[in-house]
Amino acid sequence: MNPVVAVIDIGSNSIKVLVATRREDGRIESLKAHTIDARISAGISQAVPRLSEDGMSRGLSAIQDLLALAVPFSPTTTVLVATSAVRDAANGPEFRERVLTATGHTIRILTGDEEADLIGRGLTCDPALAHLRDFYVFDLGGGSLECLAFRDRRIEQELSLKLGCVRMTEKFITDPHAPLVTKECTALALHVRDEFKRAGFRFNLGAAEAVFTGGTFTSVRVIKAALHQVKLEDTSALVSLETLTDLLDEVGPLTLEERKGIPGMPAARADVFPAALITVVTVADFGLFDRFHHSLYNLRWGLAASALA
Repeated sequence: MNPVVAVIDIGSNSIKVLVATRREDGRIESLKAHTIDARISAGISQAVPRLSEDGMSRGLSAIQDLLALAVPFSPTTTVLVATSAVRDAANGPEFRERVLTATGHTIRILTGDEEADLIGRGLTCDPALAHLRDFYVFDLGGGSLECLAFRDRRIEQELSLKLGCVRMTEKFITDPHAPLVTKECTALALHVRDEFKRAGFRFNLGAAEAVFTGGTFTSVRVIKAALHQVKLEDTSALVSLETLTDLLDEVGPLTLEERKGIPGMPAARADVFPAALITVVTVADFGLFDRFHHSLYNLRWGLAASALA
């Protein structure tokens, strides 16, 4: 029997599990995948970020539920990792201790560079992207935006920017329950552009394609699927800039409750969805992209590939 790995990714906005094995042909095969929107990152934009008591409770409960989902597959290895929210929180060590006490598992805190590198490794597991040689990858989470550039399918640049959708909502959107305010949207977009300039990320691959991963793009495709009354997997993984800007124009004038009423809109993401779209559209404008490939193969897949190497 081939080894089985269970990977739990403790993100800022959601906590996910992937149970996987390596097939005889060398490809990673998913046996089980599930996501819980736990939002442990509330308050992440503060000068001294801290995980709230409620956030830690939700996080621990989600981790326990996801570990239970993995049990029937008898994983030979179980890996727990945390990203921006726990990495940046002053009380991140306290949360790690709670999880260790309750589950017996130690959380590995990934650096921004480690996170970006593993996302890149995960992307190379996606058979739909096998034709891409030179390309960019962006992974938008609740706390950070991971940015990578691949040349001949090897990582040439990797960068972690504090541009996650929860962080940007807290920083720029005064009232997430209300329709968007133009000056706040403009300030957010300007901040994204300034961060790219400050960090020195280079868009120097020529006419290269770009890939986006993360819950925002999954939500975009779920909304698109609901509109056409099909399943997510029946929608195109190519998402145009026009689709993104049209959706931003649609959600911008709506209140939070009205956003939640959009068919397919995940209720737990409706408050941060506008800021996420602004960030994505700004990346497209700054990098001169007119479309993105969406992939579900990101951090968890990279961790699984590493554990099963």
